[in-house]
Amino acid sequence: MVDDREEILSGLAPEVAPFASYSRAFLRGGKRFRALFCYWGWRSSQTFDPLLAGASVERELAAVIDVASGLEIFHAAALVHDDLIDNSDTRRGQPAVHRRFESLHDDSGYVGDAASFGRGAAILLGDMLQSWSDDLVGEGIRSLEDPRAALAARREFERMRLDVTAGQYLDLVEERAWPTLTDADALERARRVVLYKSAKYSVEAPLVIGAAMGGASDEQISALRGFGVPLGIAFQLRDDLLGVFGDPDVTGKPSGDDLVEGKRTMLVLLARATIPAGARRLIDDLLGDPDLTPDQIELLQNTIRRSGAVERVERMIGDNAAQARAALKGAPLESGAVTELLRLVSTVTDRAS
Repeated sequence: MVDDREEILSGLAPEVAPFASYSRAFLRGGKRFRALFCYWGWRSSQTFDPLLAGASVERELAAVIDVASGLEIFHAAALVHDDLIDNSDTRRGQPAVHRRFESLHDDSGYVGDAASFGRGAAILLGDMLQSWSDDLVGEGIRSLEDPRAALAARREFERMRLDVTAGQYLDLVEERAWPTLTDADALERARRVVLYKSAKYSVEAPLVIGAAMGGASDEQISALRGFGVPLGIAFQLRDDLLGVFGDPDVTGKPSGDDLVEGKRTMLVLLARATIPAGARRLIDDLLGDPDLTPDQIELLQNTIRRSGAVERVERMIGDNAAQARAALKGAPLESGAVTELLRLVSTVTDRAS
């Protein structure tokens, strides 16, 4: 995909070459969870032996690979925009895309504000990646022989895009609306962000898109949703822990990055709800300060640890993982795919990055 688009871009003007090179560098990393869930969602609805599959199945598999790849490109677009919204400096151990464009501005001797140039260019690159994603997903879906399967997959993809965009906006709102909310309301709204920004988008939607492409029954789709939503919640809760306590050499992001960005995650809200008033004021005063020192970050980390919130979030992760596993018991899904999905539960929830 990038190679094909690079040829087009190079024919437009040499100045747009970074759009291809930055995209390639960005897409090279990542865990490919969405592609994996799309593939195993498709496989879970099948009864064939993949080693004995005929030409029709091979064509369907090629379509699934296109769509799975398109989901990864969409995720890359979302991360470009997410880093811009959060003013993040790094992603996957490398400069965030808007920071790359800032450096390009300075290295090229351009006039004007480098940060403004970086933001504008990153928005455009994210939009371009979304366009590439839609192209690739569309190609895959159009190649399906069953028009009902194609329509179902397309509808799920469109709903996924709506959910994650709304979830991203809700996340933006909650970072600013918290003084107007009770602790209970803040927690409930944080759960809503987890559901739409991450859980449905990261696990449920890719599973269902893949299954729909294979012509899955309503019972199969229901089982995959019952598996995907709690696993997606566990996935995001693990991210919340890593955003505060993760090893930067492993996560590719600075230690305590979520604290600098002011993320009012379930972890932070659970801590804030159980600590004395003085410690609450400390969190409220420091959280989101872009100039937090290492000592202040460590102070916030220790405050969160002492609150017991880490243990509560770990229990929530375990409970949601157990719920996801239970959803597959007796489900009308292909047994080999179920085995792989169960293996992915541990991969998603026990990860260090």
